[in-house]
Amino acid sequence: MKRYHLTVLLIICLGMLTHASPKREMRAAWIATVANIDWPSKAAIGHPQLQQKEMLAILDSAQALGLNMVIFQIRPTADALYHSQLEPWSNWLTGKQGEWPQQKHAQAEAIYDPLTFVCEEAHKRCIDVHVWLNPYRVTNGFDIRDLAQSHIYQQKKHLFVKYGKQWYFDPGLKETRDWLVKVVADIVNRYDVDGIHFDDYFYPYRIPKEEFPDSASFAAFPRGFTDKEAWRRNNVDLVIQELHDTITAIKPWVEFGISPFGVWRNKTTDPERGSNTRAGVQNYDDLYADILLWLEQGWIDYVVPQLYWEIGKKVADYQTLAHWWAEYSYGKNLYIGHSVSGVGQSKIEAWNRPNEICRQIRLNRSIPEVQGSVFFPIHTLMENRLGLCDSLVNELYRYPALQPSVRTDAPVAAQPQNLKIERTQDGKSIILKWTGTQDASYYIVYAFPKNQDVDFDDAQYILAKTHDHCLILPSSVQENIICVTTFNRYHQESLPACF
Repeated sequence: MKRYHLTVLLIICLGMLTHASPKREMRAAWIATVANIDWPSKAAIGHPQLQQKEMLAILDSAQALGLNMVIFQIRPTADALYHSQLEPWSNWLTGKQGEWPQQKHAQAEAIYDPLTFVCEEAHKRCIDVHVWLNPYRVTNGFDIRDLAQSHIYQQKKHLFVKYGKQWYFDPGLKETRDWLVKVVADIVNRYDVDGIHFDDYFYPYRIPKEEFPDSASFAAFPRGFTDKEAWRRNNVDLVIQELHDTITAIKPWVEFGISPFGVWRNKTTDPERGSNTRAGVQNYDDLYADILLWLEQGWIDYVVPQLYWEIGKKVADYQTLAHWWAEYSYGKNLYIGHSVSGVGQSKIEAWNRPNEICRQIRLNRSIPEVQGSVFFPIHTLMENRLGLCDSLVNELYRYPALQPSVRTDAPVAAQPQNLKIERTQDGKSIILKWTGTQDASYYIVYAFPKNQDVDFDDAQYILAKTHDHCLILPSSVQENIICVTTFNRYHQESLPACF
């Protein structure tokens, strides 16, 4: 019998859950590469085969946990963890910025591209890949003299400023915006990514008693502004809008998302729209990121506020902020960013109890606007601290989930055709087959018990997600009603084909 490569998640129905598992829910994690937080390990720097092995382990774990998206950091410091003609190889990947070890060996196999590898392997597992870029940061814990000769800094030093001990693009310059848009357009054009993602680092976090050094660019290019802080916000607004328009024009199914610091503004700063918090940092005032404007204008498809605090924290209560972001999501997709770094290893009592993250997920599900979770960092999530992974696999993520759709006007997926069942040559197994569709991201196979209502909204009846046009049916469902749907790049599901 031909051996089929399947990406399959078999579901065993063991009874009703206390907390319903939604069919549509974002379940994701960040894969951080800066400082080798998640990947590659320091031992794998400059060793492609070991890097691939480590990434496969991460993706296998993500699949086993029921995740349906990873956010892979590919540009931590104006560098690249992918083949780029614009920016140099990252030192976090190779050990020396701009140098790729395979280039030293004339007989080496074709140079592997980490981003191509991640996209291919994640998609095999029906996991979407959003790529995570930092827009302005140039150095992070290393000296400016360590930048590769091919780095844009070496050719255009006027684009950069030093703040504290680190170097950044000057956001006030049109050349900075043009460069960032060029980098993103290159990625979207050449790679099979599902989304572009920025985190909270726009203008850098404030350094006490030190002003960000942009007086020269403000004087030269004020664009009619007299208030420098309003001008700074507009600098970021302009690039967000340009990126949205660029991405949509190239591949309209590629999403654009932002993961901001968890507090937009405190109520004491903004009595009308601020949250009932006392955070020391505010997106609008300190990072010059007007997230609400971007949501309201439709310049981003989703937002992932980093609510890295526990339920009940006095200055920044998770529950208060989850409801606040729900109120101000402006109809765009809202996922919550959870920190798992302190689970089981914190001085704060809540994080040493085994259920804080689970409480947060249950709270999310009680708020209609919240459509899922993103965990940071993925290596800590994989450690199963306090049994968190067990809780996800056995309860909260026990049934698979499909990614929420971000566009209401997206095309509906084409229906699979020619559904049929055949017995294998040895007669021991039954294979479900169908004719695939050109727009498929993957297919969803349902198994419904006979003599009861068919409910496509109930995730417990999802038998498998697969890229193949066939599936070996387990004996436990061979007498069931079997249906197949197409799931396309816009996260739209087709009408079912049933047998």
